[in-house]
Amino acid sequence: MVFVADKGKVMSVKQCLEYRLTEEQLPAQWYNFLLDLPKALPPVEDVHVPPSAEIMARIRPAELLRQNAPSEQWVTIPAPVRQRLLQVGRPTPLRRALALEAALQTRARIYIKREDTLVTGSFKVGTALAQAYYAREEGRDCLISETGAGQWGMSLALASQMFGLKCKIFMARCSMEQKRYREHYMRLLGTEVAPSPSRATAIGRRLLEQRPDHPGTMGTAISEAIEAALATPGSAYLSGSNVNHVHLHQTLLGQETRAQLALAGEQGPDQLIACVSGGSNLCGFMLPFLRDKQAGRAISFLGAESTAAPRLTQGTYEYCSSDPAGYTPRVLAYSMGPDFIPLPVHAGGLRQHNSSPLVSLLKKEGVLDAVAIDEHEAFEAGRLLLRTEGFLVAPESAHAMAAAIRAADRAREDDREPCIVVLGSGSGMLDLEGYRQVLL
Repeated sequence: MVFVADKGKVMSVKQCLEYRLTEEQLPAQWYNFLLDLPKALPPVEDVHVPPSAEIMARIRPAELLRQNAPSEQWVTIPAPVRQRLLQVGRPTPLRRALALEAALQTRARIYIKREDTLVTGSFKVGTALAQAYYAREEGRDCLISETGAGQWGMSLALASQMFGLKCKIFMARCSMEQKRYREHYMRLLGTEVAPSPSRATAIGRRLLEQRPDHPGTMGTAISEAIEAALATPGSAYLSGSNVNHVHLHQTLLGQETRAQLALAGEQGPDQLIACVSGGSNLCGFMLPFLRDKQAGRAISFLGAESTAAPRLTQGTYEYCSSDPAGYTPRVLAYSMGPDFIPLPVHAGGLRQHNSSPLVSLLKKEGVLDAVAIDEHEAFEAGRLLLRTEGFLVAPESAHAMAAAIRAADRAREDDREPCIVVLGSGSGMLDLEGYRQVLL
């Protein structure tokens, strides 16, 4: 049974599986979490020549730069963006995973925020629409970016078409080879897609000379996208993660989840779990609950990363750049080192050598815990979710599911009844080959 919000009516959690908000209940504002952080983000080290700040001022829309540090608590979502958000499927449902709970024989109440239901199959489209809108309003005619597993690339490809813009994407080479259907989707929308490293840029050629079989990373794709944007008049360089305005746009996830938990009769979550790389899904999902945590509610935040890039669990908290060309400033974050190249695992969205400064600050200050999950455990969790609840999540989201299953097992052992909410940030229907290779 699906429950749609109606005049504040609340039904028992045993009476329905999904909690949905109406279109009118889609939040009209993004939530500025920066005012609630335990301490200010550390300053960047801008050692690039020309300075990274100067580079970004040339290639990023001005409003996005302003939204990296807005002064207001709530930032109004422009009407054209809100209209498109409704068109692509927001608000997304919150599902009570009763069948999974039964299979695990746990007393925990497990909810899944289902971003896989959006038309692109992932949460990324929320910020893609906002960024494409601001780029168009500033007169830019071409969007250039990087993508790991392709979820961001797909989202930006669609957003560019919705706002009448051209688009070019550099996709990490190993993910492009593993996930051809994501490449095909982007090309169907008229987007130009190149593997990274590529021979289209100077940094790409240099990396291939050093290592002809380079599998590519988010870092290599970032370098190539920025170089291409600098060389393309009228273009805008956009990001799918790691920067504050992206995290800001994704706060719809947490705002919707809060309202849906209230519909389910829950006082609030006891634990929030999401996969983590650059952190846009995790921050958007969790940080609207930061005030609850600070007010004394016992909410735990848990980020599930890949053992192929265990920055938060094994990395060093240090100043580092996100890309090998050094276009991005050096930020204080957990890192595996600038020369670290993750193995070509199927969770391409988690293959980055460093985390974002925001996620790293949360971890450093004890607000966020982290766990590293290997690929086999993640895919097994994805398979269990498919067999019990009937839908398949992307490899990245499967890491979060594995962490949630661990938490549910601990609750059974401790005889507790926690409310666990896990973010299903993307669909796995275009990742079937990865599931086959790992499990079948």
